[in-house]
Amino acid sequence: MNTSIQTILSLGLVALGLGACTEEPSMPDRVDGAAFFASNCAACHGVNAQGNGPLVADLQAAPSNLTTLSRRNGGTFPKARALSYIYGDPEQAHLARVMPQFGGAMAEDLVPVEFDGVMTPTPCVLAALLAYLEAIQE
Repeated sequence: MNTSIQTILSLGLVALGLGACTEEPSMPDRVDGAAFFASNCAACHGVNAQGNGPLVADLQAAPSNLTTLSRRNGGTFPKARALSYIYGDPEQAHLARVMPQFGGAMAEDLVPVEFDGVMTPTPCVLAALLAYLEAIQE
């Protein structure tokens, strides 16, 4: 291959590489959220998220039906409230929680999520979980 063709190809590859660096990271979607739910939530909330998971009999308090969050909130999905409860409810002491607290390494992979008109850095996996929960509302 002659040097001018090699130079053109090299410049093209550099341009492609630079373009990839400036590309926005892909936003998590409900498919990612469904996978997280299946791995971390379904044992208690059930595969259909209606609070009927296989561990229900072993729990002190029944898990919430997560498909009715919007209905119980006047028809609007309570995104901020759901996230605060999942990530760690500030209104309840750690030992009073039935659910595990998520956090730690999650806080290192953040994406912007709109809460009440404000873009808020949110753990990517939890942003996906919120998208999934919002999608399954009855």
